[in-house]
This record gives sequence, structure tokens and C-alpha cells, in this order.
Amino acid sequence: MGYLILGLVLFLGIHSVRIVANDWRSARVAAMGLGAWKAIHALVSLAGFALIVWGYGLARSAPIELWQAPTWARHGAGLLTLIAFILIVAAYVPSSRIRGLVGHPMVVGVKLWAFGHLLANGTVADLLLFGSFLAWAVVDYASLRRRDRAAGTQRDPGSWASDIVTVLVAVVAWYSFAFYLHAPLIGATPFG
Repeated sequence: MGYLILGLVLFLGIHSVRIVANDWRSARVAAMGLGAWKAIHALVSLAGFALIVWGYGLARSAPIELWQAPTWARHGAGLLTLIAFILIVAAYVPSSRIRGLVGHPMVVGVKLWAFGHLLANGTVADLLLFGSFLAWAVVDYASLRRRDRAAGTQRDPGSWASDIVTVLVAVVAWYSFAFYLHAPLIGATPFG
């Protein structure tokens, strides 16, 4: 469990610097340059992610069960992750109406992904992993919205055509992951 916790601290910690120490971050970027900051951010994120994957795998080999998820929870998680995929794809489509309406669709997608997985999984490792990501996403979204209001951010209303492309790409990606990639990569079949 220690590797999972260390990975979460590294990964979510580096992704929280702007939330808790934005002035310090800005000073570091000014001192070292944006490219160097991004390189450090990427390395810490990658190390954290690797430790999360490794630690979660180790924890799943000797699970400590907290609750037994009902059967409907898997279907609920499937629906929430489908919506999460749509939001995450929308984050990369500049003229998406979804992006314009939600503001920060990737963070909202992470919230739904984490919540869905909390519904369907009930071990200590699941609570640590998905609960940490859910808590981080809630705090990060609030922080991002405050920054948007302070900056007077106006969003592009986007186009329906971009949303259609967004939804189609997301549905194909979700279907491929849920039915073909989740089992070999994660070791669990979401609908099996």
C-alpha cells in the first residue's frame, strides 16, 4: 500500500501545486523557464503514475474488502465512465460546445471516472486510489473556476459539429477500452 500512497502523493501533489502554491509555481516557471518546469512536472507525474500502477497492482493481490458493491454499480460505473470519456475528449476539442459549457471538462471527467469506480469497487486500495482522485478533482475544479472568475474568462460557445465528433470519438474509445483493453491492462473485466 505504501507504493500506492507514495505514487498518489507524487502524482496528485505535482498536479496540485497551482492550487496550493500558484505564486511559488509562477516564480519557479519564471526562474527556470516553462520548458524546464514542464519537464520536471512530466517526470514527477510519470514517476507518480508508475508507483500508482505498481502499488495498486500489489494491493489488489491481497485486497482488504470494505464493502461489496451491488451488481447495478458496475452498470452505473459504465455509464459514468462513458460520460467521463466524452468530457475528456471534449477537453481536447477547441470548438466543442461541451468544453464551452463545462469549462474544465477533463477535471469533471476525472470526477465522474473516480466516482464511478468508487461505486463499483470496495477495497481499501480502491478507496485510496479513486477517493484521492475524486477529492483532488473536486478541489481542483473549484480552484479553476475561481481563477476563471478572477480572470473574467469567456468561453467559445463552440459548434454542434465539434460535439458530434467529440461524442463519436469518445464512444469508440470508451467501447474499445471497456470491452477490449480494460481486462488485459487493468486485470478486471468491467462487464464480465
